[in-house]
Amino acid sequence: TAEELQDRIADDLATLLAERFDESRDEASPVPRSGDSVEPMAGRVPVPYTTTIGREHDLEAVRALLAADHRVVSLIGPGGIGKSRLAIETALGSADIFPDGVYFVPLEGVLEAGLLLPTIAYFLNIRDNGEAALEERIAHALAQRRVLVVLDNFEQIVDAAPLLVRLYDLAPLATFLVTSRIVLRIRGERVYDVGALATPDDTVPTSLERARRSTACSLFVDRAEAAKPGFELTEDNARAVADICRRLEGLPLAIELAAAKVRLLTPQAIAERLEQSLPLLTAAVRDLPERHRTMRATIDWSVSLLPEEQRDLMEDLGVFARRFTLEAVEALGAGRSWDGQGIDGITALVDGSLVKATEVDGRTVYALLVVVREYSLGRLKERGEADRMRAAHADYYGSLVERVAPDLGGRRQAGAVAELALELPNLRAAERHLIYTDRLDDAGHFAWRLLIYWWIAGFFGEVRVWMLELLEKEAPISQHTRAVAWFFALWGEMWQRPSEQVVAGLGECVRLFAESGDADASAMALAARATARVQYSDLDGEKAEAELTEAVARLHEHGNNWAEAITRVSLGRLAWVRGDTDAALERFGEALAVSRASGDLFTTSVGGNLRARLNFLRGDVEAAEAEFIETLHLSIRLHYDEGVAYGLEGVCAVAAVRGDAWRAGALAKAAETIRHRIGVFDVEAFTVHTPHLAALRESDPDGVAAGELAGADLTAAEAIALALPESELRPLEGALRHW
Repeated sequence: TAEELQDRIADDLATLLAERFDESRDEASPVPRSGDSVEPMAGRVPVPYTTTIGREHDLEAVRALLAADHRVVSLIGPGGIGKSRLAIETALGSADIFPDGVYFVPLEGVLEAGLLLPTIAYFLNIRDNGEAALEERIAHALAQRRVLVVLDNFEQIVDAAPLLVRLYDLAPLATFLVTSRIVLRIRGERVYDVGALATPDDTVPTSLERARRSTACSLFVDRAEAAKPGFELTEDNARAVADICRRLEGLPLAIELAAAKVRLLTPQAIAERLEQSLPLLTAAVRDLPERHRTMRATIDWSVSLLPEEQRDLMEDLGVFARRFTLEAVEALGAGRSWDGQGIDGITALVDGSLVKATEVDGRTVYALLVVVREYSLGRLKERGEADRMRAAHADYYGSLVERVAPDLGGRRQAGAVAELALELPNLRAAERHLIYTDRLDDAGHFAWRLLIYWWIAGFFGEVRVWMLELLEKEAPISQHTRAVAWFFALWGEMWQRPSEQVVAGLGECVRLFAESGDADASAMALAARATARVQYSDLDGEKAEAELTEAVARLHEHGNNWAEAITRVSLGRLAWVRGDTDAALERFGEALAVSRASGDLFTTSVGGNLRARLNFLRGDVEAAEAEFIETLHLSIRLHYDEGVAYGLEGVCAVAAVRGDAWRAGALAKAAETIRHRIGVFDVEAFTVHTPHLAALRESDPDGVAAGELAGADLTAAEAIALALPESELRPLEGALRHW
């Protein structure tokens, strides 16, 4: 029946992330690579805060499969079995097999196959500025690198599995470790079935010694001792502990949820409650696998111990993606049963091991355990409250964007970028909900307000997926929304495949924005159209210059300092392309005057780096060095990876000209590592150091080689310290923790 199907789907969702306690990330713990270098925050393998028990054989077997050069190793099993934990422990112990890096990509919030590549790119820190196809950037970043990429919870987008074949064909040294409830069935896949933990034999009486030999019982005891210090397995409770583990069929997640309750109940009482609750649940859905029914029973029972208001709060929290702030929780509480009790309720859920609290950039954030979040969403749907809460969620994040977005172009830019990065999963969820519920004009406005953030963070690929989906909807949309959607859809084409069609399409955006009454957006679209002309092989320099000049005047009139500055940068690039370097320097200077006056770090970094390169090529090394250092400083504050790579290369060029072979070689290799990681490979157009490094290699090959050898083992933070004067490092101590 429809109700049975709904229950079945709810159960599957409730158990997608088997390792609810295991999912916790210790964001301060890096994954070591060769030379103890540290990966950037995104993509780090989460470090479990509890001991892994009973997986020694599995770890050895999976590690052997990875060492045997299988291209895709899939860990297959039902929800709750421990796939994610096994993948995490394997990844943490495989740095010797994969000296070039180990990355972790959580897919629990990725529901569309089209978002697989943008998600992989994000967690590999591959910047997507629209200038090249994401598949190319990822392949380039992984090429010639012996890396392991863990893709956790793949079952939701199993139709995207063929993309992995294309990726490992393009990056033959990369290996993918996948967790999924479903076999991918692609070429190169090696399947490993993950089993449950061993429970005591129920055909013989349970003794203390038999219970101790059971890995399932060992897990229960370990987690129970964490919940209630001093808890021990004894002759008196061994049978009850064994009964619990057998009833839960050795499923790690269910055992952990049950063990957390020893704070309130004895093992005997836990066993009795499980015995009473299971028949009530299984009677309605007899065709579900037993372990799924018992998992649902465990969660139902755990939740039943909460007061009504806390239960309602926990269910409402299901609308958040990955993590959330107390401010967001309180905003969603209006009119709910727990209104005004957000702090106390969250504290109780943290104490009950249903919510975890962590600190990110000095702010306390919370995460509903993933399996409980999916359970909560199922309960919200059963009560008919899911759409209401999702709408409230989207409205809150819409208001957050309205508050934060104005700072993206000015003096509070770095803080705005950091705040939006913290909320990114919820921003994505809100945008998807707006499109799903046909609030298309709201979706277009939401995306447009974040234009600068998408650019700095490199998210244009994902935004393009959303906007194409929006355009495919049959619901009516305003001219402004249509212009926004086409603008984002054409952005990547402008850089990757510039053509007359792209120029014409952006011209249509100019018209639609103007007719909708948004003259400012129309001027920005005009600047984009002119930039497309600059990219186009059949350059019409006069028309491009005329359009850029007109756009600058219109943007200045509207007070859009950020867009004016970045458009002036395009005027400088056009002059450089046409061979007029004096005019190019003048245009870059004008752009920097505007960006500095408004406090726009991003455009100051972009324009400053271009001017520094041009000054360097013209022989003004001192001026170039000062500006390379400044732009590197700005990029660090913004967590702008591409800008950091360009800054390191600029300082490398200066070192090479001065004959500092070791430092030049080290900086070049460190910048190359960052480029490889984020998928930036525009070497000819955007590097100045390569010819000077090549000349230095001729005169001092040993010095350059020694530097490159050392540079390959430098962390990004160490490379930055090598590039910057000591006086520049002290103010950056906080920002450098990211690197």
